[in-house]
Amino acid sequence: MSCLLAIDQGTTSSRAILFDGNGNRLAQTQREFRQYYPEDGWVEHDATQIWQDCLQLCREVLKEAGKTASEVAAIGITNQRETTVLWDRATGTPVAPAIVWQDRRTADLCDELRAAGKEELVQQRTGLLLDPYFSATKLAWLLDHVAGARQRAEAGELAFGTIDSWLLWNLTGGQVHATDATNASRTLLFDIHRQCWDEELLALFRIPAALLPDVRDSAADYGHTDTALFGGSIAVAGIAGDQQAALVGQACFSPGMVKSTYGTGCFMVLNTGSTAVQSRNRLLTTVGYRLNGETTYALEGSIFVAGAAIQWLRDGLRLINHASETEALARSVGSAKGVYLVPAFTGMGAPWWDPHARGALLGLTRDTGIAEVVTAGLESVCYQTLDLLEAMGADAGARPTALRVDGGMVVNNWLTQTLADILGIRVDRPVVTETTALGAAYLAGLQVGLFSSLEEVAGRWQCERSFASSLDERSRQQRHAGWRRAVARVCESVENR
Repeated sequence: MSCLLAIDQGTTSSRAILFDGNGNRLAQTQREFRQYYPEDGWVEHDATQIWQDCLQLCREVLKEAGKTASEVAAIGITNQRETTVLWDRATGTPVAPAIVWQDRRTADLCDELRAAGKEELVQQRTGLLLDPYFSATKLAWLLDHVAGARQRAEAGELAFGTIDSWLLWNLTGGQVHATDATNASRTLLFDIHRQCWDEELLALFRIPAALLPDVRDSAADYGHTDTALFGGSIAVAGIAGDQQAALVGQACFSPGMVKSTYGTGCFMVLNTGSTAVQSRNRLLTTVGYRLNGETTYALEGSIFVAGAAIQWLRDGLRLINHASETEALARSVGSAKGVYLVPAFTGMGAPWWDPHARGALLGLTRDTGIAEVVTAGLESVCYQTLDLLEAMGADAGARPTALRVDGGMVVNNWLTQTLADILGIRVDRPVVTETTALGAAYLAGLQVGLFSSLEEVAGRWQCERSFASSLDERSRQQRHAGWRRAVARVCESVENR
């Protein structure tokens, strides 16, 4: 029983990866799933489809590796955070589509609460800001708009969870309704200092406590899978939201270490140790992980659109057929030549926090072509990361000198080098770039004793390549100033509507 099965449920695809006891990948399966956009700013998922995909992917990866349930020591789950599922406890059926973290439908409610002076309370208790990104307003919307939902919730007939809770419920045949501290910390309902659901916040958002899952450590006993699923029972022993799982997978266990993950969005997380640093620059204070009852905190900057911009260039504008084409196009022109893509398709995240912003392509000239537009898409990720890095350095008191990166985008060498150039610091890419899934596997392994300590996990991290900044400071500042002007134009256009 030395294998670890990681379920990595993301925003646009689900994956199952089987690791050996040393953290080496044995097999992997992946499947994209449909995104639903019923109205402007709305994003929904079919939670039942997500569960069915994850179940099938787990079966496929075990078959590919030639392993049985008896050979798997534990399952670790990592997930897109904040996405909100509300389901019937008796039937296990969702009462409505899942509302995705990108969804903006509750922006007006957040504005009302902010105008009523509630953001200070929310930030003090949760470390978060009032934004439709988080789960509480999504859940309140479901309770108010699904017929009979509020009455049924108050009667204890319904269950709420982020995707990890939804998967756990199904894996255990409805026996376990739980989440971990990292996912709980993203709901706007969890006091990250007392490590419990907050009654005052529940009242503020009108959320019945009967809906909520039990909150456990990131490495903990989450029960066992229903034997009918995999031909045997497997322990579920680790859960963490995707960005916190990547923090573990990148072995950022010391205060001051920072990682950035590039998937659908981009998320930079800085370990702050046992101190919950309250941001003065509109970053988030969050739970990095909780082990043996001890909480490690983090500062986080959230970018809503990173890889999703490339997906839009592929599927929306049809400028490319595959994301892998972007590297050659960017190399062919060297830079976007003053073209800026501000990918505010679902608003702007940190440090701007403007849910009403919408995307723009600026700086076009007669000789702008496909290569420049695609390069602008890649550069937008770098500029947004720089905004986060500067805010993080101001909050932490010192600018990080190195950044560990992961996610599907960083296999692009041009992008990763440009990231180092724009940031002006060293960027390290690990041997294993599936660090989100790896972090979930490590957490499960810690719980069942395959790994003795975080120090042992840290000893397994290896750097595949380091990228040093080669751009002069004047050029870096000029390019960033152009980006800032482009963002200002986007925000001004919202104010003038």
